[in-house]
Amino acid sequence: MEPAVIIFGTTSKLVQLAMLNLLCGFCGNPSAHGLRKRVTKFSLFFIPLFPIAPAKHSLQCTFCGAQSEVPKEEAERMLAQAQAPGGQPGAPQGMNGVPQQPGYGGNPYAGQHQPQQPQQQPGNPYQS
Repeated sequence: MEPAVIIFGTTSKLVQLAMLNLLCGFCGNPSAHGLRKRVTKFSLFFIPLFPIAPAKHSLQCTFCGAQSEVPKEEAERMLAQAQAPGGQPGAPQGMNGVPQQPGYGGNPYAGQHQPQQPQQQPGNPYQS
């Protein structure tokens, strides 16, 4: 009689939840960060069955590639803020999701891209 072969193991799935504009805590550049979720499941015969560990959330900077883990509650808050209709999609935010103010968080370029008002030129007094 031959022994039965059972193939089992784990599989991990990485899902990108959102792209957020944040100020990187590692390189200091305002750039896009991928908010990702990794789920590890028990697999039997290459079929994922059930999760064996809690999901892990992380942020990865697209500029320098630095990655940091984020608590689940913080990741859910960032995701809700990114999907909010009244949000500012292009505004750089800090690593905690708070919009950056000029001079705040070491970003010297924040707030400098304001449209300038045209200056009034005095008329030529010698023209009639």
